[in-house]
Amino acid sequence: MAVGRRPAQPLSTGNDLFHQRLKQAEQQVQNHLDVVLALPKSDIADAMRYTAQGGKHLRAFLVLEGADLHGIAPENAIWPATAIECMHSYSLVHDDLPAMDDDDLRRGRPTVHKKWTEATAILAGDALQTLSFELLTTPDCHPSAQVRIDLIHAMTIAAGARGMVLGQAQDIAAETATTPLTLDQITTLQEGKTGALITWSATAGAIMARADTGPLGTYAHALGLAFQIADDILDVTGDEAKTGKRLQKDADAGKATFVSLLGLDGARQRAAELVDQACTALDPYAGKADTLRQAAQFVTARQS
Repeated sequence: MAVGRRPAQPLSTGNDLFHQRLKQAEQQVQNHLDVVLALPKSDIADAMRYTAQGGKHLRAFLVLEGADLHGIAPENAIWPATAIECMHSYSLVHDDLPAMDDDDLRRGRPTVHKKWTEATAILAGDALQTLSFELLTTPDCHPSAQVRIDLIHAMTIAAGARGMVLGQAQDIAAETATTPLTLDQITTLQEGKTGALITWSATAGAIMARADTGPLGTYAHALGLAFQIADDILDVTGDEAKTGKRLQKDADAGKATFVSLLGLDGARQRAAELVDQACTALDPYAGKADTLRQAAQFVTARQS
């Protein structure tokens, strides 16, 4: 799918530019998802398309911005950007299942197992996960097979038993633990459950350019924790009509969160510190990374 390059000159300044690029990324990735999910008619295909609709596509945005920083063509970057959305969508479908978080609502709509069946949800999630790897194998993603392997290898670590899956398992175990998790334990948990895919997203462009992933990895590590703290704050203070999901479920389950351990003010302060760390990590890119700096500020100011 052809994707046009961004204009050489910014179309606007400040947060307006960030929101414009976020919206642009959302549209580009949604268009590409529509193409790669043009599968033969079935409940599984319908559930996959249903799951992939909506959301901010923040992870895809991070892929596209990181790629842009390193001179990767948009027509190549769209493939890993779409791949991460497939992987993220799979994680949401499975996370909502009765055996996991048991949620009825996602993005303001019934979860997949509620709209179809648990079996359909499991299989749709499985199919989205494998599709993410398929998208990374195409030469349209990158002409170098080694680079494609590097992207896939990094994805397997981020999504698997050393990353997101580990974090999810730790989160489930916390529900029946006799003592609440400590702040260090919650931080480790969230670095896997939420942070691992965010880190992959932010560093994919550097991997494609065979550049140093250090600065963007440091940025993403801080960003991922700030994102989760913001989620914990929204779970207490948010509006279900805006978030599109059930709130205060962690409190109802008696689970420790950043808010329960730090308090609202303490959690907000910690998120602000992490945003500062994320922005500082981008110093090697100077002004070229301003949109990523604004993304860090956005994750703690969002209402959904």
